[in-house]
Amino acid sequence: GEHPYFGATVGRVAGRISGGIFHLDGVDYNLPRNDPPNHLHGGPGSIDSRLWEAEPVEAPSGASSLRLTHHSPDGDGGYPGAVDLSVTYTVTPDNDFVFETGACTSCPTPVSLTHHSYFNLAGEGEGDVLDHRLWIDSDTSFEGDGDMTLLDKRKELDGGGGDFRESRRLRDAIPDLWRQHGDLYWLGDASRRRLAARLVDPGSGRVLEVSTSNSCLQMYTGAGLDGRLVGKSGRSYPAFGGLCLECQGYPNAIGPGASPGFGDIVVRPGSPQRHVTVYSFSCDD
Repeated sequence: GEHPYFGATVGRVAGRISGGIFHLDGVDYNLPRNDPPNHLHGGPGSIDSRLWEAEPVEAPSGASSLRLTHHSPDGDGGYPGAVDLSVTYTVTPDNDFVFETGACTSCPTPVSLTHHSYFNLAGEGEGDVLDHRLWIDSDTSFEGDGDMTLLDKRKELDGGGGDFRESRRLRDAIPDLWRQHGDLYWLGDASRRRLAARLVDPGSGRVLEVSTSNSCLQMYTGAGLDGRLVGKSGRSYPAFGGLCLECQGYPNAIGPGASPGFGDIVVRPGSPQRHVTVYSFSCDD
């Protein structure tokens, strides 16, 4: 099995671009269909598996940060434009893990980076997350077909498996999810950071709150883990061993006319893209 993007920065475009093709400024671009028939997470050998330049920096608050930069050349992975990417990780004294992204480009091109950690609030290697409770601040998710191809339609949540408007135990929701995988949720047009999701482990009392400036949240249950990967504690990672809460743009929102009302992930020269996602950890009193 391929590495499941543990802790990776994923892009140039996180998620699935339908059919592995997009149309921008009069040109069609064909991308590798590494999740047939779709293009997933930037394709094979993308930025998640590259070496980035790293330098420690001090956040304005005095917290410790690490700034990573990567130059993705024109044509990389089938995408147009040379892009300079940056990711800054910050850990604050208040137990916030801050993930800030930036992108500058030589010509118009889609960019939508996400953070792909698997969270288990019981601790590393402590079994599955099925008894965790999840809340997501969204009343609409995106429709997909049997191959998880996004159909550029939103659907109102109606109490089914993907409805987390009220906190639910993952064990109760997962059986009703397609392939037990997890849906892509619409958070609203991105302009400011706001609370998107809350994950609670009743056993330990640990709480994770996710806030983001991105317009979408991909929830992934870790269904593809199968026990073959062994972690740093020497314990294997079983199915549902960690939950991903991937904040990103809508993958098909490439250009103003592509998916009207779903935002636009195209970066243009002179207008850098910036986003922030914060994972805040606390204990339930």
